[in-house]
Amino acid sequence: MTTEAPAGTPVRMSAVIRRAGDYLAAHGVQSPRATAEALLMYLLGTDRAGLYSRSEGLDTRAARLFGRALCQRCHGIPVEYLTGRQQFMDLTLGVAPGVFVPRPETEGLVEAAVEAVAGRSGPVVVDVGTGTGAVALAIKHLRPDAAVWATDVSQAAVTLATSNALRHSLDVDVRLGDLLGPIPEAVRGEVDLVVSNPPYVAREAYDSLPEEVKAEPYEALVGGTRFHRRLVSESPDWLRPGGWLVVEIGDDQGPEVRSVFEAGLVEVEVLPDLAGRDRVVRGRLPGATPGATSADGS
Repeated sequence: MTTEAPAGTPVRMSAVIRRAGDYLAAHGVQSPRATAEALLMYLLGTDRAGLYSRSEGLDTRAARLFGRALCQRCHGIPVEYLTGRQQFMDLTLGVAPGVFVPRPETEGLVEAAVEAVAGRSGPVVVDVGTGTGAVALAIKHLRPDAAVWATDVSQAAVTLATSNALRHSLDVDVRLGDLLGPIPEAVRGEVDLVVSNPPYVAREAYDSLPEEVKAEPYEALVGGTRFHRRLVSESPDWLRPGGWLVVEIGDDQGPEVRSVFEAGLVEVEVLPDLAGRDRVVRGRLPGATPGATSADGS
């Protein structure tokens, strides 16, 4: 695709975006105009207002980079991997190939988790399968008094989450390992909240995913309810009495995960996302921490 203007020809940026959007749409890319805008804002180092107020077109180098990015997007590379960043709640996070890109619906997981420990002073929090660190960092941002740990089995994720923590000056201890295994033994029985957005796509559903989703790491996507079951089995050893387990789920997994939770936890509930689909399950270990309140404030 040609995006460079002939020498001496004034080109409005809106025309460049329109042509790029048409190109992306012709290749089946969702939200083509917004994608074109995001790529151009990144390449030109500007915001949307600056993009549309720009009076000149693209020079040779920018046009070449933009054309390459458009081709990569048409071949299924997520726009977040092309720009290297993703907005999550109030945080701009670095993202990279090989690490799961945080989704807007996961903001609901953070909100449900923070609500669960709203009455606790200095809660101890563990984010399992942290990826970019989105959940752990958002919780630390909202609850600066919390002691937050994060784990992941991927070294690339641990490196990226650590970088994101440094970027935002948020004190989150990120460790390499499976589930709660990397957390120090001294924390066992003292955790107020275990939170996780585990891999929950069913194996049989993987082939039907959009190409840009399948560009993300398989092990960060596919797991069905296996990890939810493991978390329900292992978390009670780490939670203090009255501590919470809060997880994200697939929109068809609510009844199954609720049943798993109810085998060992109380006050179990399935919470919807903004579209009304089941998205979060949370439950509390029996017992109560002195001075703590339940998620509804009672």
